[in-house]
Amino acid sequence: MEFSFTQEQKMIRDTAQAFLADVSSSSAIRNAMASEQGFETQIWQRICTEMYWQAIHIPEEYGGMGLGYVELVIMLEEMGRYLLCSPFFSTVCLGTNALIVAGTAAQKQQYLSQICQGSLTATLAYTGNNGRWDADAVQATVTTDGDHYLLNGRYRYVPDGHSAGLIIFAVRDEGSTGVDGISLFALDANTPGVKRSWLPTMDETRKQAEITLDQVCVTKADLMGEQGKAWPQLNKIIQLATVAVAAEQAGGAQQTLDLTVEYTQERVQFGRPVAGFQAVKHQAADMMLRAEVAKSAVYYAACVAEEALNGGPLANELAEAASVAKSYCSQGYFSNASDAIQLHGGVGFTWEYDVHLYFKRAKSSELFLGNSAYHRELIAQILLD
Repeated sequence: MEFSFTQEQKMIRDTAQAFLADVSSSSAIRNAMASEQGFETQIWQRICTEMYWQAIHIPEEYGGMGLGYVELVIMLEEMGRYLLCSPFFSTVCLGTNALIVAGTAAQKQQYLSQICQGSLTATLAYTGNNGRWDADAVQATVTTDGDHYLLNGRYRYVPDGHSAGLIIFAVRDEGSTGVDGISLFALDANTPGVKRSWLPTMDETRKQAEITLDQVCVTKADLMGEQGKAWPQLNKIIQLATVAVAAEQAGGAQQTLDLTVEYTQERVQFGRPVAGFQAVKHQAADMMLRAEVAKSAVYYAACVAEEALNGGPLANELAEAASVAKSYCSQGYFSNASDAIQLHGGVGFTWEYDVHLYFKRAKSSELFLGNSAYHRELIAQILLD
């Protein structure tokens, strides 16, 4: 396993930094936040046509670039650093991963090709109203009606669920519990009976939705894999998405440090910059340590994720690596964002400064897919098994 970037990976990082610095400025972020859609269509099309990022780890046979999860994580770190407002996470880290892991050959050919063309966005809906992130989060149900299936239920916290063109739904057989009876269906978002509404949240840089299924009639062609036995695939999709969230958090942790250092070097108190005070130096050093350790955890998890997708020897370590990365990055990002607010003084939470946007993203991403305590519990269970 290689622990340093190749020249190609460095080029991907540098290109991402330059592009995002241009299209994801403070004003661009705020413009996207003000819209219900949550992103600028023109910027998303530039990402799809000029950069081709949405296809980075899609196999070449479907029109993708065929690169690995490490390359994807490199871009996600930069997106977290620049708070990119786009359907990239939902489409690539949820929808695309779901298709790669659980999709049939026909579904992959149909939907992955459209994602590569930039004509389709996607997301995953699996959590209900109980606030859980494990198998018991799936509350929507499926019943058989002749050659068709009927889906019913309600989902919350679905990233870009109100704007996505394709939605992967997790449902369970009536009467089933836990990991039993779970199925996955890939549906056009405009399928009759699918009702979507924007769900306002604290973090306006990433839109979420509530989705209701009311007697949605689907066919076997929409089923991903075997009915009632999709938990292993869904669990893997969640773990891959967990690594992706941690990558964004690592980028945010670094950016809150950079913003704080820049501000404290400019702010003058008692005749000298605040950055020169020893207490501020110590706090900044702690922030840097959190950011660096977060990156180490994320890139190890990315290497494991790559092997999990390709059947490598470390594939069975994905659950542990993902939880280690998410538990540390959630805590580290929020701590850095909190320290950034403090070191900015009274202006830290004003609208004019961007620090409060990172603070809100840090809290929302900490809770999404499970907070630090949840993932530490998962790690403990893995170690005890």
